[in-house]
Amino acid sequence: MSEELMPETPEETEEPIKQRKNGLYPGVSDELAENMKTGWADTELRGLEPIAQAGHTAERRAALSARFPGERLVVPAGNLKTRSNDTEYAFRASTEYAYLTGDQTQDGVLVLEPRPEADGGHDATVYLLPRSDRENGEFWLDGQGELWVGRRHSLTEAEQLLGIPAKDVRELTAALGEATGPVRCVRWHDAAVEAALTDKVTAERDEELRVYLSEARAVKDDFEIGELQKAVDSTVRGFEDVVKILDKAEATSERYIEGTFFLRARVEGNDIGYGSICAAGPHATTLHWVRNDGDVRSGDLLLLDAGVETHTLYTADITRTLPINGAFTDLQRKIYDAVYEAQEAGIAAVRPGAKYRDFHDASQRVLAEKLVEWGLVEGPVEKVLELGLQRRWTLHGTGHMLGMDVHDCAAARREAYADGTLEPGMCLTVEPGLYFQADDLTVPEEYRGIGVRIEDDILVTEDGNLNLSAALPRRSDEVEDWMARVKQD
Repeated sequence: MSEELMPETPEETEEPIKQRKNGLYPGVSDELAENMKTGWADTELRGLEPIAQAGHTAERRAALSARFPGERLVVPAGNLKTRSNDTEYAFRASTEYAYLTGDQTQDGVLVLEPRPEADGGHDATVYLLPRSDRENGEFWLDGQGELWVGRRHSLTEAEQLLGIPAKDVRELTAALGEATGPVRCVRWHDAAVEAALTDKVTAERDEELRVYLSEARAVKDDFEIGELQKAVDSTVRGFEDVVKILDKAEATSERYIEGTFFLRARVEGNDIGYGSICAAGPHATTLHWVRNDGDVRSGDLLLLDAGVETHTLYTADITRTLPINGAFTDLQRKIYDAVYEAQEAGIAAVRPGAKYRDFHDASQRVLAEKLVEWGLVEGPVEKVLELGLQRRWTLHGTGHMLGMDVHDCAAARREAYADGTLEPGMCLTVEPGLYFQADDLTVPEEYRGIGVRIEDDILVTEDGNLNLSAALPRRSDEVEDWMARVKQD
């Protein structure tokens, strides 16, 4: 990685490169500064078409406006976060901002200004950093100038793409400081914006805005469903990639699996939607095993929980538990088939009008029955379920909402989510599992270190459900056949 333009003399190192000195930068001659101002071609993009989701984001803003009439609403994209010293993490816009604008620009802020009471509604403006200024040298001397990090859209281009009037974000904090009337802000993304609103907002009111935006994402529109399917399809290809390289993973570690899936995510999407879980052998019993530094051994199982995030920030979330050598042992198959049966029961319970908890309860009942049948816990099943004894080995809930966040709608009220009712357009995961820890003395030794989870992305439809990830085999014999075919390709 190249360093920014450095000062020419040791004395000048005490002054950061980003600070101006008499209108110029340290270590830069007047002649060079003047030279860099001129000789640049006009690169303005004209006649741009709106982004694919522009119509949908307009509808979302209209619904938001109707929910909070007469109030100024502020939704930041967020800022870069430092990883180490002068390097930053890759930027990912806040979900709320991207959901309402379709934009993913760092430091962007969406503001909905209330119109006069007689008119009602709001006027939306997106505040962005404009093109780098050639006159003051920002484009080549600032670490976030376009010469360093790439071209950004002009405000005019942004207006065409997003369908929202755009202004210079550097003017925003002063404007917010002078604003009057009720204000709500999505917190935790932009400290400067929050500081400008300190005496104008309350935590309770801001939380109401965050909760509304979380619940608004529960039912997906056609665009969102299409993006989720894209994410799933890419993820299926990523799982096929992994099967093809299991021999190389055996020679190295789980990191080879992680890197293989990551390549697919970066080639076809924006990124992985969450840290990939590439858990081989007993690591499969650790729910969020993301170190991915363990051995991959023939005869063990691989629990792969991974998802591609699309360029529009919708993510898949799929898990398959695969025999590394391509064939389940008898015990592995018994445990796997039990989880498959539980998942089948859970998926069957996903339908419009059903309670959200129904699919979890259906899956847990099957797993409790299996544990009683195997003599691992004393029945009857109803008592096991009442006391939650099966959770020693099932551990987690059987699913969650899915969308722009892998655990979507997380700020929703309990009555609108966990205690709510399923509706067409909702997308959720169904992912039961059984996990027998390597040091669990309550189960036979041969069970210890085996972990199995099967997870699919399920869309609630008008008459039932659609498994978006059905292209990836689930039944144990189909998994073995699929792995054999993929390895031959």
